[in-house]
Amino acid sequence: MTLKEKTRTAAQRQLGLRSDLSPDATRDVAAGLNRLLADTFALYLKTKNFHWHLSGPHFRDYHLMLDDHAGQLIAMTDPLAERVRKLGQTTLRSVSDIANRQSILDNDADYVDPSDMMAELLADNRQFLAEQRRVHGLCDSAADVASASLLENSIDEAETRVWFLFEIGRTATLR
Repeated sequence: MTLKEKTRTAAQRQLGLRSDLSPDATRDVAAGLNRLLADTFALYLKTKNFHWHLSGPHFRDYHLMLDDHAGQLIAMTDPLAERVRKLGQTTLRSVSDIANRQSILDNDADYVDPSDMMAELLADNRQFLAEQRRVHGLCDSAADVASASLLENSIDEAETRVWFLFEIGRTATLR
């Protein structure tokens, strides 16, 4: 065994897949995808939280919309994680791993007004969209067409979520 092989971690030795991308590119893209994956889980849980605790005159419309949004988010998780693995890297392992990597803030309040829910989700989806675009740029820089392509559909879905949440809040000061 060479010195280089000895210094690789057990995960790298056992799980590492050789990518045709540079080691720096695979490391950087995988790190970006893992951050997106953590934020996807965080945004999914917040969306379901608000879906479950919604009340008021727009209950049915918001309840159904948030369920659709949550469905889009959870559907992204497996493709993101599998893309990281295709790059020869490891991905999220636990709830605490998600918490350590996420940038989307949790909301543990006992009650949130529905208009505040929509405003918070709008801000979170905008933040998530910006991060997706940033990671897409990383993928482009690394010539990782597959990861960039994977993100393009989820960017479109995020734009749609932002649009819907923006339109709901038009009467408020969300402009």
